[in-house]
Amino acid sequence: MDIDKLAVLALADTLLASDGSLPALLAACSRVFEVPLPWAPRVCGALIERTGENFHFFSRQELADILWHLLGRDDAGLAALPFTELPPVRRYCLDLPQQPPKPAWLAALALPELPTVGDLAAWLGEPVGALDWFSDQWRADGAAQAALQHYHYRWVPKRSGGWRLIEIPKARLRRLQHKVLRQLLDRVPPHAAAHGFRRGHSCRTHAALHAGQQAVLRMDLKDFFPSIRAARIHALFEKLGYPPRVAGTLARLCVNRAPHGIFRAGQGGAMLPWAERQALKSPHLPQGSPCSPALANLCAYRLDLRLAALAQSLGASYSRYADDLAFSGGADLARAADRFHIQVAAIALEEGFQVNTRKTRLMRESVRQQVTGVVVNARPNLARDEYDRLKAILTNCVRHGPVSQNRSGHPHFRAHLAGKISHVRMLNPQRAGRLQTLFAAIHWDLH
Repeated sequence: MDIDKLAVLALADTLLASDGSLPALLAACSRVFEVPLPWAPRVCGALIERTGENFHFFSRQELADILWHLLGRDDAGLAALPFTELPPVRRYCLDLPQQPPKPAWLAALALPELPTVGDLAAWLGEPVGALDWFSDQWRADGAAQAALQHYHYRWVPKRSGGWRLIEIPKARLRRLQHKVLRQLLDRVPPHAAAHGFRRGHSCRTHAALHAGQQAVLRMDLKDFFPSIRAARIHALFEKLGYPPRVAGTLARLCVNRAPHGIFRAGQGGAMLPWAERQALKSPHLPQGSPCSPALANLCAYRLDLRLAALAQSLGASYSRYADDLAFSGGADLARAADRFHIQVAAIALEEGFQVNTRKTRLMRESVRQQVTGVVVNARPNLARDEYDRLKAILTNCVRHGPVSQNRSGHPHFRAHLAGKISHVRMLNPQRAGRLQTLFAAIHWDLH
């Protein structure tokens, strides 16, 4: 029998704007149709029984589907109601659905209250129309000129081969993203296994978990940032308690789709595989945005949760630094490594990520074990050959001047060397002291 879907949706909207109690639901039914409804008490009672305390967690479409069932099915315990006898809708609801109470974990985060897009715009200090502009609603694919785009683009070569696209937001959009990061995302803790892009965590804390182990398994996620799509970011903001329109606007402010022009011949993108180009052309987390690292960590929460449990089943440890996965343990992990890495890849695929199998490495204690470039056989340390190479460069800078050693033409060579020494200091302060003595002896004005 034909059903008036619009009438049922209008009823669902009005019910969701009420407090969910039986008197409120009955009043909502009367308000929609403005005529006596003999079936209203039975339908509203059955609706409360069906949804319970979760009434306001249902969407309008989900609630409409339940109403459809209750009004038109004998197996629901109700007499079938001919939908041709449904009275016409007299009043549509313009009020927003009531938000369900926040769970304790969400209330404890004290996130900004942003019930409408207007509130979001006021919080960000921008007009509502500007948010549509910055969320890239009006750009036709491939039609925008560089001056109208919100990002600068730069191709950089990967150490393992291929190219990576760096997408850097322009100043005004970057300011909005920084506010979202500092006043919203930074209040949401990622899983404890995540060590990248977190205060108090580093590649050293990531590596230290795997020091002195019999076996270390290292794996890599392929195209980590581009693989996280806009729908996933939207769902994350909704999980944080924001209404769909606000969550959608926040998500669009944090994602980007690369214009077709950057893939033309002569640039790195022209050599990317088709699947990687399509991922960059679709709304995705841009590598270069201040929000992307925090969002990526939060989107990988279930992945971290499942991989930590998998590692624990073998008495092993797990941690993740951005797209680098590391597992370490004793004889059980060493024996099960062949099956274990397949299970990891399957879990990653189920969670929307893909393992780069070419970079999977099982390192036993008899060989050099490295995690994010840190040697972990006994304790976190710098590889001997890297230390010797840096020491030789500094020694030659003292003897022959820094210009002679800047073979790659680094524009900030002094800061570049200072950064390398700081990295050594984080891993081995004693070795860094020797390097610092050489660095202090360099005559930077010597040509």
